[in-house]
Amino acid sequence: MTDTAQDLIASGAALIVGLVAGWAVHTAFGRRKRAREQRFFGLPDGSECVLVTHRDSGSAHWSIPRHDALALLGLASVVESCGAHAEVAPHDTGLQGVGSRTEFCVGDPTAHRRLAAHLTNLLPGVTVHPGDESGADRGTFTIAGTHYRPEPGAVEHVLLARLTAGDDSRPVFLAAGQRPVTHRAAVRHLVRNRARLARKYGAQGSFCLLLKVVNSQAYGPDVVELVADVTKSATSPAGPRAAARAAAKDD
Repeated sequence: MTDTAQDLIASGAALIVGLVAGWAVHTAFGRRKRAREQRFFGLPDGSECVLVTHRDSGSAHWSIPRHDALALLGLASVVESCGAHAEVAPHDTGLQGVGSRTEFCVGDPTAHRRLAAHLTNLLPGVTVHPGDESGADRGTFTIAGTHYRPEPGAVEHVLLARLTAGDDSRPVFLAAGQRPVTHRAAVRHLVRNRARLARKYGAQGSFCLLLKVVNSQAYGPDVVELVADVTKSATSPAGPRAAARAAAKDD
């Protein structure tokens, strides 16, 4: 066998070994990434989750508002990539308690019963104003004595949270916004930043972020800014001092 043939065989063998090693590394990386996402979302292979949303009040039959439907599609891709199965349920249907399966709860807390219950029980430091008879201030968030009022089409807020009821319970994800476009924006933020959020808060960690959707009239759900990490204040009951400050600001 000539030196040239030996060199060709050696080069070919090295190429094959390199390809196999690269494929193995890529596969292992993909598996680790998938495992991290499964832990973060509480969605192991074959598990069940529920997507809880509004009924469209403008429809005679049960249908989902457009922005909420698009938000659920984004969540469905995550559920599928984790190898889990999803059920879609309306907010006013009796559902089991928190923690038995992962839940994604999306909507307006002034009209979404399940979401309102989660805010009361899991985020007691958040107050959502139902609005007066004219609808003024409807959807305003009050957190640690600070009011976050919506300016429709210009500045709107949404809470994005991952919460658990105990160490062994599955997480509840909340996208509680002031308008439907904000729900979609929050879900986009969650899906796009899931790896960063998992690194920052851990696979089992809870968080509550206040996001601002800027100029949705022009940009839809695309321009989102983080206002603050309000986890501590949102998960702590509002004390009398905070309530007093809020009342003073209202006056």
